[in-house]
Amino acid sequence: MIKYIIPIIIVLIVIIAVIFVFRNKHLTEMKRLQALKDKLQMKPVQDELAKVKGLNMNGQTEEMFESWKNKWENLNDQEFPKIDALIDELRGHIDRFQFGKASIAEKEIDARIADADKTIIQILDELDYLVNSEKQSSIEIEQLHEQYRTSRKTLLAHQYSFGDAARPLEERLELFNPQFEDYHQLTEAGDYLKAREIVEHLNREGQEIFKLISTIPGLLREIQKQIPSDLQELRYGHNELVDTGFYLRHLEIPEWIRDIEGELIELKDKVAELEIGTAELRVQEIREDIDHYFDALEAEYNSKKYVDQSVAPIGTRLHEVLKYTMDTAKETEEVQKSYQIPQNEAAIPVNCKQELTSIQQRYETIVHELELHQAAYSMVEVELKEIANDVERIFEEQDAFSDRLKNLRLDENSAADRLKKYTAKLRDTERRLHKANIPGIPDDIDARLSEAEEQLFIAHNKLKAIPLDMPDVFEAVKTAEIAVNETTKHVDSMIEDVKLVELLIQYGNRYRMTKPGMDESLTEAEDAFNNKRYTKALEIAAKAVENVEPGTIVKLEEIVNETLGKA
Repeated sequence: MIKYIIPIIIVLIVIIAVIFVFRNKHLTEMKRLQALKDKLQMKPVQDELAKVKGLNMNGQTEEMFESWKNKWENLNDQEFPKIDALIDELRGHIDRFQFGKASIAEKEIDARIADADKTIIQILDELDYLVNSEKQSSIEIEQLHEQYRTSRKTLLAHQYSFGDAARPLEERLELFNPQFEDYHQLTEAGDYLKAREIVEHLNREGQEIFKLISTIPGLLREIQKQIPSDLQELRYGHNELVDTGFYLRHLEIPEWIRDIEGELIELKDKVAELEIGTAELRVQEIREDIDHYFDALEAEYNSKKYVDQSVAPIGTRLHEVLKYTMDTAKETEEVQKSYQIPQNEAAIPVNCKQELTSIQQRYETIVHELELHQAAYSMVEVELKEIANDVERIFEEQDAFSDRLKNLRLDENSAADRLKKYTAKLRDTERRLHKANIPGIPDDIDARLSEAEEQLFIAHNKLKAIPLDMPDVFEAVKTAEIAVNETTKHVDSMIEDVKLVELLIQYGNRYRMTKPGMDESLTEAEDAFNNKRYTKALEIAAKAVENVEPGTIVKLEEIVNETLGKA
């Protein structure tokens, strides 16, 4: 029985613990809701209503006050008691451990508290707006009165500055007085909210009318005086340049000025109708266009300076480069008799001549148009700069090509000198080989000598060809150089081996009769030497001598190097 009782007790303890956890959770939530409800009741709605009640209210203000009062009374008389009753029910559910019903009750209480809070916030906000609006309206109406009086004085004192816009401005200002009177009447009657609406309307109207009064004089001054004056100055500058030979038809300045003068009349009418938004924007655009045209005239004037200073020198340079091109073409024909030139390289003078001929036609057209005063200097400047750049580019291309032609002779001489040098080097190698007084020349050395002779022969023949193919010549010379260098290297190495073998055998002779095996080793080395196997002979002799006297090979190598160095 005990083994069953203990688990049951544990389960009961767990259940009881869970029940108390849930109970505490709901009790905590109940306390929170009670605190929220109490906090709502403590909000100073009644105090604020009492403050407003002291005001002399009427009309819309009085209606709003009654609405706020009724909402607050409804909360106190009905909603808060209902919330209290729900909290009591919630407490009963918790005590009876009816946690599901408790959760439902909590949600309902929370929702009612939220609605009540929303209502209270609305009441307080509207009360605050009413109280502050009365103060704010009083301040703002005074500011509007001052701005109105200042604007009236400005309009009367400077009526001529407003032109035809003066009358509609006066009419709109006259509408302010009745609204000022309405405001004061509504305030005295206690209809503060209606009075606030008038102030807000006057603020909107004031912002617009006061801006018109401050803006229109300057705008009319631009339309009636400044812009016409600038247009006249622009017309004078244009005509003066035309009279001195400038081509300005592409700018169409006279036509544009006529259009703008007509448009200024329309803009003046818009200002008279108080439509200044469009007029201000258009005046700004016209001002920017006038600046653009003045800049264009200045650019034409500056371009004429460049054209006058550059047209002749550019023509001279074009003629020089064209002549240089024709000379280069003739030089190319002469050089091709002696040297092979790649087709794309040989075509450079011909292509450059064609391009220069086209450029010359462009240049002559420009000169002709300038003589007839039918070209805008700004456009001519751009064209001349392009021509000058193209001419210099072509010159540099041909100059580099001409240098390559001149270098062909230098390259030929260089190749001949290199062949002469390496032919002499091979002859010197052969001389030293024969002077070495060896039993014979090994087959591999003989083959290398023949290969070097063959490559030199091929290079010499390439250099005698007409016309010369210099890349082919350079390749043949390079191959011959490699063959001669490799041959010389192997011959020098073989001669060193021969001299070292001879010294080793001579040195080993002192031990020939006293050291066992020395005679046999030296005899074998001599046989290999006589059979032109010099590397094998060196290995045998060196091993035999080193066994008897280590370090001998190093001493003898130094002697060989000194001997060959003196030769």
